[in-house]
Amino acid sequence: MRIMAIDYGDARTGVAISDPTGLLAGYTTVIQSRKEGVVARLAKEHSVDELVMGFPRNMDGTEGPRAELYRAFAARLEEVCGLKPVLWDERRTTVEAHSILHASGKRMKQHKKTVDAVAATLILEGYLTFR
Repeated sequence: MRIMAIDYGDARTGVAISDPTGLLAGYTTVIQSRKEGVVARLAKEHSVDELVMGFPRNMDGTEGPRAELYRAFAARLEEVCGLKPVLWDERRTTVEAHSILHASGKRMKQHKKTVDAVAATLILEGYLTFR
């Protein structure tokens, strides 16, 4: 069972897809768009069975100010893919992604290219651990 995690963003969307067993994070990429059709195409190409999408929550657990935007994207994604995304708490994933990239020796300017894919991987790993 392949699972796709999505880190939805303003300019870029990070994507991470599990291995066929659904146990490990595998393929990652950054899409330079927020179009659900591109995500749907990737899901089809990789035979994805389940979607999990980062969902913005405040530190106290309440929904963040962007929650409605994310719900709307998830609904459009469901229409296009036929898979209902699981909305997964994404608190601190971007902060952790920057930390990982910094620890690997990447400069802040280089983070922009991959931080969304790393954040999507963190979302996927958290979800896989939960399952």
